[in-house]
Amino acid sequence: MTETLYYILCSLLTLMVLGGIAMMSRVQTARLGNMLSALSMLLGILLSFAYYEVFSATEIYLFILVGSALGLMLALRVKMIEIPQLVAVLNGLGGGASALVGILALRLGLLGLAKTDYPTFAVGSSMLAILIGMMTLIGSLVAAGKLHKLLPQRPVVYPGHSLWANLCVGFGAALVVLSFFGVLEGDFYSVLALIILSALFGWLLAIRVGGADMPITISLLNSFSGLAGAIAGMATGDLLLISIGGVVGASGLLLTQIMCRAMNRSLMSILLGTGIKSGGSIPAPAQPSAPEAKAESNPKPQEPEDALQQALQEARNVIIVPGYGMALSQAQHELRSLADKLRSRGANVRYAI
Repeated sequence: MTETLYYILCSLLTLMVLGGIAMMSRVQTARLGNMLSALSMLLGILLSFAYYEVFSATEIYLFILVGSALGLMLALRVKMIEIPQLVAVLNGLGGGASALVGILALRLGLLGLAKTDYPTFAVGSSMLAILIGMMTLIGSLVAAGKLHKLLPQRPVVYPGHSLWANLCVGFGAALVVLSFFGVLEGDFYSVLALIILSALFGWLLAIRVGGADMPITISLLNSFSGLAGAIAGMATGDLLLISIGGVVGASGLLLTQIMCRAMNRSLMSILLGTGIKSGGSIPAPAQPSAPEAKAESNPKPQEPEDALQQALQEARNVIIVPGYGMALSQAQHELRSLADKLRSRGANVRYAI
């Protein structure tokens, strides 16, 4: 296969993935869009096999068989309510795979077997792929553990938490920058130090987030996994990996921003485990005049249950927005019962998915 034909086919597969993502924005075409994107990934694997002429490596087929069996088992056994945990694990595996690609690319470079015209750039890209990939792997596993209640769901903050996180980022970034300038060549000790620093930062990043905010963190880690894949593609000179990784990284970041906006939270407040974003300072209440103070000296507070019941009785147009909390509490049957009662009173009940 010629290089020109390979690039053309890579572009077509990237467009197919983008088309599948666009189809997933509508309920009617979401399933077909998901299948189209999955088919594009399968064709991308076969295209890489054909371009690099690795069909004769029989060991690859064994790993494909094992991976396919594990994927099928997960698809059949994982419950719908456990999908966020599964997505987190898959994100982590993607980041770990990118880190492995970076490690192997460095190994080939040290052995003089790497086919690249820019060896220094390849070394720096490999180190960056290891940094982001390992951070994504450990952070995603922590996120899955929190959602599955294997780890505390509350935000966990260690003594000097921010200091340790900043040190990990600083030293890790220094190793990557030195690699891009040719000071480091990806030797064993520098790679080992980078793996430890990035893994520790991934733990510190995810353990600080509360369980209720984990879906946003998983979306961010999904973006990181795509970014790590794209950088691994730069290290190996693979156009398809660069383009698909860029698509995953951009879409994950956009989804993260949308989710933060919908929750009225800033991404930094979520990652730091702080409170709800405030829209501004709350002004002090005005002092009432003497007659008003006398009239309101003993106001009769309304119970929250009574206020809710009154609001439901008076409601005429109701929009229900199901979320992860409803799924986690298995409240779909109670929600259906509430919707039926509202409709029996003449209310127009709709769902916003």
